[in-house]
Amino acid sequence: MEQKQETNPSSETLPQLGPVVVHLMKGVLYRDARETVWQDLLLLESQVSDYVRVMGLDLMMDEAEGYAYLHQRDSDSDDEKLPRLMQRRSLSYPVSLLCVLLRKKLVEADVGGEDLRVVLTRDQMAEMMRVFLQDQPNEAKLVDRIDTHINKVAELGFLRRFQKSPDTFEVRRILMALVDASWLADLDEKLKAYLDHAATD
Repeated sequence: MEQKQETNPSSETLPQLGPVVVHLMKGVLYRDARETVWQDLLLLESQVSDYVRVMGLDLMMDEAEGYAYLHQRDSDSDDEKLPRLMQRRSLSYPVSLLCVLLRKKLVEADVGGEDLRVVLTRDQMAEMMRVFLQDQPNEAKLVDRIDTHINKVAELGFLRRFQKSPDTFEVRRILMALVDASWLADLDEKLKAYLDHAATD
């Protein structure tokens, strides 16, 4: 009697847990940047969540906006306390200021309802920051400083530089999650505090 040979799908066609977790451990995973990895994440979401949970991490995912990242839980229990895997980053005043200003631009775009994408040039961001930064007699040094702050925010993943136009950036909507809704209630007060900081710096 002829036996029917079972066929197994090639492992290459199945979503792989390892690459998905590695990409998340390296930083924010964006759908538009890693389409294949993103699709695998959608299929493996529960497995990824279970896998990273043992390391004290939570999978934070926004399908509508197309991004995912890992967040380390804070635990007060000695039994559950784990070495910190995701390092906290202390942002300088200008970098945190630029993040707040970009967050406000996202809010304005949402309220306007026309185009949810926020695209800004380097000059536009520099102009946004000038009023909050201490006056500098040397314009070239001020521009260099602002460039440094913009590059830092891009390095953190909150800005995406256009390859064909290096001085143009898209504001990443993950900023909405990391500078969360609790900031919105007193956003104007925060900006006023930055102005006061600039005046007394």
